[in-house]
Amino acid sequence: MLEHTLKAIKGAGIEEVVMTVHYMKEAIMSKFGDGSSLGLRITYAEQVDLLGTGHALKVVQPYLGNERFLLVYGDLAFNPSLLKRMLSEEEGANGAANQGGAILGVSVDDISEYGSLMMSGDRLESIKEKPTHGRRGVINGGIYILQPSIFACVDETPVSERSEIELTSSINLALSKGIRFRVHLTDTAQWVDVGRPWNLLEANRILMDALVTESRIEGEVEEGATIHGNVVVERGASVLSGSYIEGPVWVSSGCKVGPNCYLRPYTYLCRGAKVGHACEIKASIIMEDSRVGHLSYLGDSIIGSGSNIGAGTITANLRFDEGPVGAFIKGKRVSSGRKKLGAFLGDCVKTGINVSISPGVKVGYGSWISPHTALDRDVPPGMLVSERRLFEMHKRR
Repeated sequence: MLEHTLKAIKGAGIEEVVMTVHYMKEAIMSKFGDGSSLGLRITYAEQVDLLGTGHALKVVQPYLGNERFLLVYGDLAFNPSLLKRMLSEEEGANGAANQGGAILGVSVDDISEYGSLMMSGDRLESIKEKPTHGRRGVINGGIYILQPSIFACVDETPVSERSEIELTSSINLALSKGIRFRVHLTDTAQWVDVGRPWNLLEANRILMDALVTESRIEGEVEEGATIHGNVVVERGASVLSGSYIEGPVWVSSGCKVGPNCYLRPYTYLCRGAKVGHACEIKASIIMEDSRVGHLSYLGDSIIGSGSNIGAGTITANLRFDEGPVGAFIKGKRVSSGRKKLGAFLGDCVKTGINVSISPGVKVGYGSWISPHTALDRDVPPGMLVSERRLFEMHKRR
């Protein structure tokens, strides 16, 4: 996700980036380094204490100078064209009197999970906290173009009930001082806040639609394999005879597909993933170096890196009553709002033969699911799950 955001920033014409880090900072810094591999110059600023989004912005203030800047939250996925459009439309407003900048607004059917934007035309009037009742409206999209004047407002922002300095409160304070902000509108076809497991599937759809606009076959595709629609097969990947791929699909370097398997739209195979004979994968993400054994079906699911999916494993993606699929988030069952949703397997998970996993189930890092298990509940990390069976044996007559 961060790599896609950085590429979008580069594509919008920006080359200097400051990234605020904390959790897994070593992995992030090792991945991106100085940014030269992406054509960027990346500096890292550590937020030692997690004291809110306003505090995170203060951490990077010494690196920004006295220039207008783009701010993007790290847990978003979006069509890269959004950044280009915002920057282009704001270019004429740079330096205008009382112009504080711009904010991305996203039209959604239910604003109850987000801070909502109160607007007059394209002008922001205020940002409200999460309402108690859902309704259609415009929410904060977490992408801003800001002037350095915002830092004075951050300094004056009181600590919230969550003991944090909230950037949204700083913007409300700026509005009260007569500083103006424009709202640039988009919708959930172009943007998603990845806060829950199924949001990764929505992010995958948005990025596929934006990036897989034509076929690019650089790897080996054997005679007898069928490619239909827009499909990327990277150099070093192989698609064996009898396989049918229906785009948009992305097959990364080092992947092996087939023989005789079916990759359906919005399937993404990360580097080194293997999908064996007679498997069907639908709208799923298979992460690095995972193996999906033969005769398996994975639908609307995410398989973490280094996992091994035993032959005959099935992730069900439709409730028997065809109602919206729910999942447990922080101990509370939450509706995904999706009719089709499979399972979420962490890194290094192993399933035995003929394992069935119910819709919305999460399996934690390193857990093993024994053969013939019908799994209908979440599994914590590091567990061995087996289903007890009673057998009766009688002498044949």
